[in-house]
Amino acid sequence: MALGSSELILNADGSIYHLNLLPSDIATTIITVGDPDRVHDVSKYFDTLTVKKGKREFHTHTGILNGKRLSVISTGIGTDNIDIVLNELDALVNIDFNSKKVKSDFTQLDLVRIGTSGAIQPEIKVDSFLTSEFALGLDGLLHFYQHQITTDDNFIEAFVAQTGWDVKKALPYLVKCDETLLKLMDSNRIRFGTTATNSGFYGPQGRNLRLQSQDPGLNEKLMKFQYQTMKVTNLEMETAGIYALAKLLGHRAISMNCILANRSTETFSATPRQSVNELIEYVLERLVA
Repeated sequence: MALGSSELILNADGSIYHLNLLPSDIATTIITVGDPDRVHDVSKYFDTLTVKKGKREFHTHTGILNGKRLSVISTGIGTDNIDIVLNELDALVNIDFNSKKVKSDFTQLDLVRIGTSGAIQPEIKVDSFLTSEFALGLDGLLHFYQHQITTDDNFIEAFVAQTGWDVKKALPYLVKCDETLLKLMDSNRIRFGTTATNSGFYGPQGRNLRLQSQDPGLNEKLMKFQYQTMKVTNLEMETAGIYALAKLLGHRAISMNCILANRSTETFSATPRQSVNELIEYVLERLVA
């Protein structure tokens, strides 16, 4: 059955609605970054650049590095944007835009997030790299989809109990990264962690300007939470959404975090741009090795 025009929305040139991309514009290995300006910070390393498009906060560059075709796309901030980006990237490779039907042959994407993050455990140093082995979703995105993702109910029950999680908030969920990409990105420079994905930057991450957080002690509760050997290591705003939708859609995903701040020690990187560039170089080296 063909998808309705209100479901699969295309622009006049046949490109997907928000991303403004045609199916031929993307590679099957895609790096996601939040900041549109960071797209160039990645693509400047490409040997050649074949696609350069942008619409709203979604900017895309596709090119070749060491013979491998790569795309880098900016998602903007938050899992609401991730919902758009992941669904539209999947549509570009797995839906026929002419017939508006799902293709019989599935194409799998490799999705690698390069992002910044704040640590909440005091031993995690600023400017270090952390791979999100697990993502703890505090945003609720997964619950809008029918799914059979096997989350660790015991972990979630322990988290809700230890943090006194308010029932008016979305039920947290836990998703693991792709094992193949985890092995690809592993080295003695990388720390593995459990990343909490928040639904905002201020109140949801315990920041108070003129509005007060519903739970002023949430960050301390997150820092002290422990289930078996697992602790929450850092906070950001996209990873759980990427992991959840990638798993639902059959793609592989991993999130690589540059730790620019430590909320526990109240420290911030003195060289944030240099540290992010080093993480970009690290990821690219492993993708094309």
